Amino acid sequence: MKQKKTQQINSENLCNLIVKGMQEKKAQNIVLLDLRKVRSSIVDFFVICSGTSDTQIDAIATSVEDEVYKSVQENPWHQEGRQNKEWILLDYVDVVVHVFKKSKREFFALEELWGDAQITHIE
Repeated sequence: MKQKKTQQINSENLCNLIVKGMQEKKAQNIVLLDLRKVRSSIVDFFVICSGTSDTQIDAIATSVEDEVYKSVQENPWHQEGRQNKEWILLDYVDVVVHVFKKSKREFFALEELWGDAQITHIE
């Protein structure tokens, strides 16, 4: 069941809110993968970042949720990984957020899996 949105927001603006939430908690190596021109993709963007500890990746994910909700009253449609705190995924339908512990990010290498995506590194 798709979540009803209180206020419409395009996927690019949603990415900006997500990045802001990540930056609030000092997320590392923030990368935006634009998948809109990738034929097999079912989402517009992946926003990926790393944290150094269980506590930090949980705080980053919570900050992203808070930032998006504060601006557009939207919660993730689905989320995973809160219990093991190594890879937290927040699914906003058109944008999927991946908050990794550094070692897990290197292992899964999403940026390499989606090599056709346009990749933007956020300072």
